[in-house]
Amino acid sequence: ESLGSRNAIHSFVGSLTRNERRLLLEELDRVKGQDKDSCNPKSNDLDSDANAVTPNTRICLQLAVVNAVPFVGFGFLDNAIMIVAGESIELSLGSVFMLSTMAAAAMGNLISDLAGIGLASGVEGLASRVGLPNPVLSAEQLRLSTVRRVIYAGRAIGLAFGCILGMFPLLFYGYKRPAEESATS
Repeated sequence: ESLGSRNAIHSFVGSLTRNERRLLLEELDRVKGQDKDSCNPKSNDLDSDANAVTPNTRICLQLAVVNAVPFVGFGFLDNAIMIVAGESIELSLGSVFMLSTMAAAAMGNLISDLAGIGLASGVEGLASRVGLPNPVLSAEQLRLSTVRRVIYAGRAIGLAFGCILGMFPLLFYGYKRPAEESATS
């Protein structure tokens, strides 16, 4: 039987034992030269399972981006809400209760964190509607340290980028530099 169709290949692979599939994957990797196109210089990142194959660079990039997108939203909302709430608290309650700027910022952070709990499912839903391809990885691949590092890096980069974007409310506050304050006094 020819292996010229997806169904024939699916049927063939399904008939193999776990060890035969592992050997087939190893041979395909050797032929393809996947060592040159992996996320990790050591392509055989088999720290979790002897049958797991490290995903190639394209899959790793997709994985990082898919994990980054929701964290851009989280970082954006967290910083924007914290800045607006902290500034509002400082201006309204700060002088009445003699709160320091840091106390107002901490209260703004509390409000932002509480809002984040309520907004989490909305952010995740919106991120899923972006339509980014989510790479399909096996359970063994998801346990690889390389894959975990790619996921964490994507989340960290997304969060940092979102936090930077979330600083936009600062553009609307009229802060004076100390030299300007003393010149107008």
